Amino acid sequence: MRRKHTFRLEPALAAQLADYARRKRVPQALVVETALSSFLSPDSPERLEAALSRRLDRLGRQAERLERHIEIANEAQALFVRFWLTATPPLPDTAQAAAQAKGRERYASFIRALGRRIAAGQSLAQEISQDLEPDAADPSDAPDTD
Repeated sequence: MRRKHTFRLEPALAAQLADYARRKRVPQALVVETALSSFLSPDSPERLEAALSRRLDRLGRQAERLERHIEIANEAQALFVRFWLTATPPLPDTAQAAAQAKGRERYASFIRALGRRIAAGQSLAQEISQDLEPDAADPSDAPDTD
């Protein structure tokens, strides 16, 4: 036995209800009944928990990617500094001013190049991933069939 209920809806919500019912070709009462049933069902907390779990999993994967990118950046910087410190001989005092001027010029060039790479969407992590992927067209990677 069904009971009749009378309630008021905001005009925008009433329009949405009418539009949805028309598109689905079902009575508005059925849409309201289904929505109430879903809202009041005891499994609603489980659905909410599942949705929250999916979101947390996605955030966890994003955090792992960020951690990997930071690790790559730190290792690249550490490798560069180590190489630079071991390969660059100390300069005599007479050459310091010219070396500093050249260093400022190179740094400005580096910043411009970095800006271009960032604007183009290029990243070291992408380059490394591409370099590490096996090249399918490379015959040296093919297994021996002899």
